[in-house]
Amino acid sequence: MRLENKVALVTGGGSGIGYHTALRFAEEGASVVVVDINDAAGQKTVQEIEAAGGRAITVHADVSKAADCERMIQAAESAYGALHILFNNAGISHADDDDAINTTEDVWDLTMQINVKGVFLGCKYGIPALRRAGGGSIINTASFVATLGAATPQLAYTASKGAVLSMTRELAAIHARENIRVNALCPGPLRTELLMKYLNTDAKKQRRLVHIPMGRFGEAKEIANAVLFLASDESSFVTGANFLVDGGITSAYTTPE
Repeated sequence: MRLENKVALVTGGGSGIGYHTALRFAEEGASVVVVDINDAAGQKTVQEIEAAGGRAITVHADVSKAADCERMIQAAESAYGALHILFNNAGISHADDDDAINTTEDVWDLTMQINVKGVFLGCKYGIPALRRAGGGSIINTASFVATLGAATPQLAYTASKGAVLSMTRELAAIHARENIRVNALCPGPLRTELLMKYLNTDAKKQRRLVHIPMGRFGEAKEIANAVLFLASDESSFVTGANFLVDGGITSAYTTPE
């Protein structure tokens, strides 16, 4: 059991990558704090973990609110005595996100509030808890678009994930001597509800798929296994990484013709 006696907090744990990661963490022995703004989704994840013999609680939180982020960290320490793994995963990709001309300020601001400020606040309150535990692992969900940019315009999302990647690198450098590792998970295009809502036409889907050497969208379960590696001691010498799990899409873009 790779996470035995560990306590892990997962934001956005009610769906997609967060849901599958929460289940994997529990399978590997962690006590899991499932954080979501959707109470029913968070509770469903907890019920599945408990039904399989694991330990989990759910916490309602809007990660763009400081008080909510402080409370979710307190809930983890109160319930399980410590926090060792922080997966800042909650995020949005707005259907109206477009280029600089067509993206509204409201869409830009909402995306930044959740995708960037949410990671900042998770780290702001989570890092002291990891210090109290003697160290641990932080995984921040960025995206392959933080490295490449997107073929289909989604400027706010791309900019937000670039910010997450940069923030992760700096935090990794700051906290490396404290036994706190900080890595950016950068998934490629996935067959999740979030992306499929955005790629809402066959033309948009094909525009993404043509660039993926594997010829398919990734699955959230596959990403969960990558998160497990970054959370576990198996990645003990990995920090500040741009951890790409993308079906080869970055290689396809960067390989010379």
